[in-house]
Amino acid sequence: MSQMTQKTVQFHELELDQRILKAVAQLGWQQPTLIQSTAIPLLLEGKDVVVRARTGSGKTATYALPLIQKILNSKLNASEQYVSAVVLAPTKELCRQSRKVIEQLVESCGKVVRVADIADSSNDTVTQRHALSESPDIVVATPANLLAYAEAGSVVDLKHVETLVVDEADLVFAYGYEKDFKRLIKHLPPIYQAVLVSATLTDDVVRMKGLCLNNPVTLKLEEPELVPQDQLSHQRILAEENDKPAILYALLKLRLIRGKSIIFVNSIDRCYKVRLFLEQFGIRACVLNSELPANIRIHTISQFNKGTYDIIIASDEHHMEKPGGKSATNRKSPRSGDMESSASRGIDFQCVNNVINFDFPRDVTSYIHRAGRTARGNNKGSVLSFVSMKESKVNDSVEKKLCDSFAAQEGEQIIKNYQFKMEEVESFRYRAQDCWRAATRVAVHDTRIREIKIEILNCEKLKAFFEENKRDLQALRHDKPLRAIKVQSHLSDMPEYIVPKALKRVVGTSSSPVGASEAKQPRQSAAKAAFERQVNDPLMASQVDFGKRRPAHRRKKKAL
Repeated sequence: MSQMTQKTVQFHELELDQRILKAVAQLGWQQPTLIQSTAIPLLLEGKDVVVRARTGSGKTATYALPLIQKILNSKLNASEQYVSAVVLAPTKELCRQSRKVIEQLVESCGKVVRVADIADSSNDTVTQRHALSESPDIVVATPANLLAYAEAGSVVDLKHVETLVVDEADLVFAYGYEKDFKRLIKHLPPIYQAVLVSATLTDDVVRMKGLCLNNPVTLKLEEPELVPQDQLSHQRILAEENDKPAILYALLKLRLIRGKSIIFVNSIDRCYKVRLFLEQFGIRACVLNSELPANIRIHTISQFNKGTYDIIIASDEHHMEKPGGKSATNRKSPRSGDMESSASRGIDFQCVNNVINFDFPRDVTSYIHRAGRTARGNNKGSVLSFVSMKESKVNDSVEKKLCDSFAAQEGEQIIKNYQFKMEEVESFRYRAQDCWRAATRVAVHDTRIREIKIEILNCEKLKAFFEENKRDLQALRHDKPLRAIKVQSHLSDMPEYIVPKALKRVVGTSSSPVGASEAKQPRQSAAKAAFERQVNDPLMASQVDFGKRRPAHRRKKKAL
């Protein structure tokens, strides 16, 4: 393994085509990241490379830029069109993201470089076959997806592939693609350039390296595995299960957490329960989990990135390790959903300010990858975790990992305690518990059925079937009514008597009972606005004090 460091260079110093540099400028990229400035020259030389860099460091562009340059060079002397490069990724979402980045970088090349994403769920089999029959320069796919076409014979010819890229290589085998990968590389020519890109160097990556790389350069740069503390803050609340709903309600309704947030939970049912809970208070949120169809997942991520939703509730049910460090993921488990999905890995959530661990991760690796959804690039972010007594062991392991990574002094805490007084949340508790109980297993089940029905009714592929089978369509539309939770409009408002005293003091509001309804809303808005002007951080946990109680002797004196 070689460790390399190199002074930062500019994109124009990397010997890239002017058309690529034009696309880079249009994307607003100022200068290469450390991993890009180090890896791109090696890739342009044709070396096999293993790239290990933390999430958000620009790994996709690291392989995409030299890949496009290599294709442009080969086009100068090429007399025929063929598949020149294969980009493999473990999930449909990752394939879509890789294809999108490549398309942005070849935008100024006209139609000289063509890319096809055959993992795209919006394309049917006929469309994918047609795309492959035209021999695109770059094919993006999951291993199983591409293998099916490679073994079909005349659909796609991989004998001229010059470059193989495996993105998120540490997940490919973990997601059950090892056999598919081994069969797929047999369809490649004897000699090709291989690039493995990963956030971690696991045993799976080492095995893959032995299968497809020849005398590779392994880049493990002198940069922290985790985002620096001045860029990403870690905080926690010691909260038992009964405390979590009230705390989440208080944080969101008082706007103590601002900006775009991802709320992580550990199961799919939990995902919908939290959503139903928030909906009762008028807090809009979308859901992301492995049971949703790929096109719905992609649409949900797109809506979140565009700002249609500020909160996304994501289930992280796949990141669970057995003793010994081996993944407990099983692609064939009937309850596992679509194993080509993981909210904590790979997905390019944009401009995320906060990650909230409503359920604490089951292992250290999952915590690190969840935290990697925020503070990407040069942006700042915060991680706030709810930690119960039974989760304290994992929390201690995470703390130790962070302390080791940041070389913390003895006794120093990386994960800071969230500074507020628990008793001040008591006024929120009765509302929160009522709404949390209302999100029953039956309500969660009905919500999931409703989403399936909506997906069936909106499915383009089923329109022809319903046109021929009207009775089936009517039966679906007139199925028994779902027992949805009744949303009470008054819950979206926050009465003054439950607002902590600290917020009231900001604008000088009185503690007297709320009077006329027309006076109620302005006081709330003024309190929120004044508080938001005080603090600029996305997550204001460390700067919040929910009011200090008057010393006992002063309270007695006043009573006298």
